[in-house]
Formats: sequence, structure tokens, C-alpha cells
Amino acid sequence: MDHKTILKKLKLSIQLMELHDENPFKIRSYQSALTSLERGDQDIMSLSDAALAQINGIGKSIIEAIQQLKVSETFPALDSLLEKTPTGILEILQIKGLGPKKVKTLWEELGITSTHELMEACQSGKVALIKGFGEKTQDTIIQNLEFKASNSGKWLYADIEEAIAKLESALKNMLPKVQLAVVGDFARKLEIISKAEILIGSDQLGTVKSGLKSFYEIEWVPAESGPKTWRGKLKDLDLKVTVHLCTATDFLWKKMALSASTHHLTGLVDGTETVSEKLKKNDFSSEEEFFAKNGLQFIPTEMREGFGEIELAKENKLPELLQDADLKGILHNHSTYSDGKHSLRQMAEYCKSLGFEYLGISDHSRTASYAGGLDIEKVIKQQAEIDELNKELAPFKIFKGIESDILGDGSLDYPVDVLASFDFVVASIHSILNMDVKRATERLLRAISNPYTTILGHPTGRLLLRREGYPIDHRAIIDACAAHQVVIEINANPWRLDLDWRWVRYAMDQGVKLAINPDAHEMDGYADMKYGVLIGRKGGLTKEMTLNALSGEEIATYFAGRKAGLK
Repeated sequence: MDHKTILKKLKLSIQLMELHDENPFKIRSYQSALTSLERGDQDIMSLSDAALAQINGIGKSIIEAIQQLKVSETFPALDSLLEKTPTGILEILQIKGLGPKKVKTLWEELGITSTHELMEACQSGKVALIKGFGEKTQDTIIQNLEFKASNSGKWLYADIEEAIAKLESALKNMLPKVQLAVVGDFARKLEIISKAEILIGSDQLGTVKSGLKSFYEIEWVPAESGPKTWRGKLKDLDLKVTVHLCTATDFLWKKMALSASTHHLTGLVDGTETVSEKLKKNDFSSEEEFFAKNGLQFIPTEMREGFGEIELAKENKLPELLQDADLKGILHNHSTYSDGKHSLRQMAEYCKSLGFEYLGISDHSRTASYAGGLDIEKVIKQQAEIDELNKELAPFKIFKGIESDILGDGSLDYPVDVLASFDFVVASIHSILNMDVKRATERLLRAISNPYTTILGHPTGRLLLRREGYPIDHRAIIDACAAHQVVIEINANPWRLDLDWRWVRYAMDQGVKLAINPDAHEMDGYADMKYGVLIGRKGGLTKEMTLNALSGEEIATYFAGRKAGLK
């Protein structure tokens, strides 16, 4: 249990109270308490009962609920609400645009208690006939349900990383004398993974197959398998598994073929032969030798996507890719001043302990009230704390930033004098997401042209496997960032990974720097930096074009130079 989870549990309680028509005064009491806790800048886990009682809106019942949540991760009132709520209703409550009142209406009028029943009711037109819904709402529900269904069985790279590592280790322990490698999309570090693929090379395939039959972690599907390809599913996880079998002699070329995309394999190496045809010759003893023998610069596995890398390799123009160790600081992070789990001090001290030279703190701006956005008084308070911490932690430096909401008209939060008080501004869209490409692009273009915008945050607002991003004209956005010297973020949170890697090379070609930002809401969030690096590498990102590869002194000069240009 932690600060953020307690807030989520209290929010769920409010949703369920609304769903079951609980006393409105009680609901308002819980909502008032939740709002105060969200806007506070202290970690709930560290607050005593006496300290909690001093917070506006926190009464005895809320304190008791928090006490029980800290110990048992639930409390009696929540348990009671969950007992009378069908499990499927909880899933429906997670659908964007359906609040408790609408879910209650669907439940009472149409008897809907699952997403499956909801889809059927929408497709038959029943939902549109309910007062307060209409065809537009019905269509939106269908789109959200279809998006969710289309992503069933798919996983974020980060979420499946440990499971695939364990699978690989278990197979190696069971079959110690074989050649074994993880291949497929995971080997290329794609952001979304739909199956785990393993290649096993051995001259004793009969023995290998006997071992695989008894491998308890995979439930095999014989109808979908063949002599050289076994398919199944992990028993404890909704993840498909494909095991490819080959001789020891064929292992290397098969590994390279199965680890590359179809577009890479069909790319022409010379005038007559493709990568696939060259690989099948099997006349090389290492990956390095394969590329050298065919007149190509070595192409890292993550770049074997058929995205222009072969042409670059022919001309020896593939860059030296960014590495984790190149990053000197961590920008775009949140603290308990807004919706973070840890205090500013905790975030700074942990960042320093990891060996970084600086931290950019960028809590939410005041319009983001749902995330405890900072009013002007809290901005002043936070900046004063930063000044004190910088004296204490020197030479480590905390830079004063803000994640300013890009408002509906493209303007930034706060008046100019407040924007001028920050070392840097991350400009991001968090609201009014149902935009067409024209409106979204124009909104971003206006924000980019604002002289106080330093970094464009998560450009499309996407949440992988959760929601599609709003459509934008990437070229127009990148070109504008080049014109206004605005950095584009690669948001390293595994749910975002936005800017998409497919646009990294275009951004660099236009002279636009990228920033690998974790959007960390807790200390452990810094670990997400590695996923930003992986995605940057897929797009060909270099150290030279990465903002936070600058040293502490260099980035201080960079920020100061931008601010000086505003005067």
C-alpha cells in the first residue's frame, strides 16, 4: 500500500457509493477528503492520525478508513460496496466516458453487468435509446470496447519483460546443451508484444521435443503446432508462446531471420538479393561477419525494422546509438506537490543517489485540478523549497519546472510572470482529447510557438493498450519544434513511449533534440528511463541529440540561454 493506491481506493469507494445511491452527504464528505489529499504535498503513508485530522475535510471515518487501508489494503465500507457490485460492473466503470450514474442506468434499465452485454446492447442500438445517452455516446462506447478487445492478449514490453526472462531461464535449465535465444518482436524491443518467441537449436531435436512435452509452464496447442514450430500459452499468464526448432548449424541465420521484421528481411542488400536470401546462404559465423561480408555497417537488432536502416548501413551512416550511461539527469518528474507518491526531497535525494547530476521537477499546473495542480502559491512554496534543497545537495541541482497544461485554445497555464519563474516548461495536453487532426495539430502548434515552452510533452497523449492518442500531423509538429527550438519528449513511461520511435529520425534530421523523460510519479519511476532509451535507439537516437545527455553545467547553460532570449 502506498499514497497513490490509497487515493485510488478512496476514489473507487466514491464511485461505488454513487453507483448504489448512498447518502449524498457521505459521498460529498469522501470527495472533499479525496480532493484535499490529492492537493496536499505530503505522503499519506507518513502522516499520523493527528496530522490527517488537521487536513481540511478529513474526519474520523476517513481517518479510520485510511488506517485500515494502510494495514489490510481495504476497509469495511469498501468491502460492503464490493460485495453488492457484480465484478463486470467494475470493468465497465473503467471504460472512458462512463461514470457511475451512467453505469447505474445501464445496469437498471438494460440489466448490463459485463462489457460483453454492453457491446451487444450498443450494437443493437438499445443504449442510444436511453435518456442521456444517444447515438454519439453509444458510438464512443463501441469504439472504446473495440479498442480494448483488439488489444486482448497483448502486453507492454515492460510488463512482459520479467516473464519472458523467466521463461528463457527455465528452458535453458531444462535443456542445458542446446542453443537458445529469444527472437521475434521482443528481441527487437517493440513497445507492444503479442507473443513470446523462442528459437532452440540442437542436433538432438528428439530429446528437445521430449523435454518440451514435459515443460509444465506451457500449455501446448497441438492443432496449431508442427514438427519445427510448437505453439502454446503460458499457464499462469495470457501470453502466447511459439518455440521454433532447428539444427545447430542453422541456429545463427535462423536467429537473425526470426529476430527481424518482414520489411527488413525483404530489403535489398544489393541489386538482386534480399537480406533473407543472404541469410539463407548460411556462410558466416557471427552477426558481425554477416553484415561485413555483405558490405553493410552492423545494424543493431532493435533497428532491424525495414525502416531505412539497410540504406543507411550501405552508406555507413548508422549513428552510434544512445546508451543508458549517456543520460546525466532526469527531467519531467512529479512530487507530492501534485499527484506524485514521494516528496520533493525524496525524489531529489534518490535521483542523486542513482548518480545523476540533476533533477527536473515538473509537477502539474493549476488547471489539472484532478491531479492536484499547483496554484500560484504552491508554485512559490515549491520553488522556495528547491532553493533550500539546492544549497544542501550541491553540486546536485534541482531545476524548477512545471508540466503546464496546454489549454483548449493552445495557450499555457499561468500568467507570463509565473511562467518566467521556471527554468523550463514541459507543455502537455491532458484534457479535451477527442480532437480531429486539424484541431489537435493547431492546438499543439500554438503551444510550441509560445516562447516559454521548452519541451513538448507526450505529443499524442496516447496510453498504449488503454487509449489511442489524438491524431496529429507529426511533420508539422516536428517542423514547428525545429523553428522554435522546442525539444520533443520521448515519454519513457511504458504506457506512453510517446514520441513514437518511428518519428525520431525525422526529428533529428530537422535538428530537433529529444528528451528521455520518465514522467516519474514516484522514485521507482526513474527506472522507466531505460524504456525511453530502448525506444530512442529503435529510432536511431544519438547522445548528441538527447537533451538530458548534457551535463549539469551544460543544461544549466542551455536553460539560462533560452530564458535570456525571452527578455
